[in-house]
Amino acid sequence: MTINSALNRDQHRRHWMKIGFYALAVFFNLCLIAQLLTVGIAYFNDPGWWNIHVLLVRGYSGLSLILFAGSAISFAGSRSEIAPFSKRIRSLAASLPVLLGLQFGSIHLKTPLHLEILHPLIGFTLVYVSSTLVHPVWRSISPTTIQSDLT
Repeated sequence: MTINSALNRDQHRRHWMKIGFYALAVFFNLCLIAQLLTVGIAYFNDPGWWNIHVLLVRGYSGLSLILFAGSAISFAGSRSEIAPFSKRIRSLAASLPVLLGLQFGSIHLKTPLHLEILHPLIGFTLVYVSSTLVHPVWRSISPTTIQSDLT
């Protein structure tokens, strides 16, 4: 096996890992949008949708940790490579579990400060950060970026 073929295999593996990360980021973003829609339906139309809203957040919140870990470490063969993504992507991915933790705390911690008023704002911030994450990840795997990396 030549060095070039090993490098090409590592680049190919890294590219597919980025595509998987992108798919997960898009899915996470769609879950957030679905959660916003279900809370709107629950509030304005049918309170029965509240259960779906709660189940959604319980179902997808673990994805934020996977995105955080996936943005920082990729496994290439027997060695691990740190930071396959840019610092911006890593920062955005790291903020997702933090925002979800704040979201959880704002609704479940009862204090005299009434932190629950921050709950919707944190939710919209989550959608913003998640949407912002999707775009640079797409640019990192787009065909024009890949072609410029190979030349």
